[in-house]
Amino acid sequence: MFSAYFILAANAWMQHPVGFDLDPTTGRAVLTDIGAVLFQNTAVIAFLHTMAASFLVSGTAVAAVGVAFLMKERQVEIFRPAVMAGAVVTLVAGALVAVTGDMDAKIMVQQQPMKMAAAEGLYQTTADAPFSVLSIGDLSGTQATRVIEIPGLLSWLSTGSFGSQVQGIDNLQAQYAADPQYSALPGGDDYIPYVPVAYWGFRLMIGLGMIAAAWAIWTLWRYRRGRNPLSGRVFRVISYVIVLGPLMAMSAGWIFTEMGRQPWIVFGQQKTAAAVSSSVSSGEVLVSLIGFTLVYAALAVVEVALLLRYIKQGAPEQVSTEPYDRNSSADTDKQLEFAY
Repeated sequence: MFSAYFILAANAWMQHPVGFDLDPTTGRAVLTDIGAVLFQNTAVIAFLHTMAASFLVSGTAVAAVGVAFLMKERQVEIFRPAVMAGAVVTLVAGALVAVTGDMDAKIMVQQQPMKMAAAEGLYQTTADAPFSVLSIGDLSGTQATRVIEIPGLLSWLSTGSFGSQVQGIDNLQAQYAADPQYSALPGGDDYIPYVPVAYWGFRLMIGLGMIAAAWAIWTLWRYRRGRNPLSGRVFRVISYVIVLGPLMAMSAGWIFTEMGRQPWIVFGQQKTAAAVSSSVSSGEVLVSLIGFTLVYAALAVVEVALLLRYIKQGAPEQVSTEPYDRNSSADTDKQLEFAY
């Protein structure tokens, strides 16, 4: 957990660099206040948001596995509590994800207003700005068609007030281009991230998390008061697929976080184009990425195979509470088990 917090704090520093000075001779950033780096509001809220999302993933997985056993009427007395507990954890975690995400969004608007503008595809500064649930088009600012809009919601997400003003992409681009601090940095004068990735990443992050929470409510309703309905093919399929939802939501959230910050690698201080190492070739980068991808793909296959293997076995019917005796011949033939 501590290592996760340090990683998130480092990422938060790239979003909002604090606690440092620039060495006038070397141009390097010199740390001056480690407390400011570790405990700035961006890092604290990001940590709480990430931890809540982790519980959302685990709660959904536990409940979905339990549903699979209940619908086969296997070990009902063991997996019914698991389903109910997993669904409750999913629901509570979903609420915490929403609360911390809202807090994170308001901080983001203060520190990186361009990211929120890109997340909505909002090109002109607008008061009472609507939030588009769905759009059709290329999001270029001229061709996208808002299919479903909620009036004032973007303003509320940004500032907490439905009638407040939200800065648009074009207005921020002009503002950044005219800022001598930004324009003096190498890496070009385009400050707009790739809008389609930011727009859809933001919606996948929110939408998939909400779907998981809604599924938890549905699950609690179906299995209320000792019920164990065995029919419902749609529910069974959704229960199997829903496990991937929170994982995809977390991935979409990280993609939005990193892509929405572009063209900055450290916001306001260094652009991504200027951070490319001159001593590493594109071929070396490609080989490294392929290598990491293959290694993590292999680990993922092994992990999923092991999870499926132990899930199919089910829970142990009885766990011995007797102390282990390495000298006892009776213990040598016992099947290995683990329990929490």
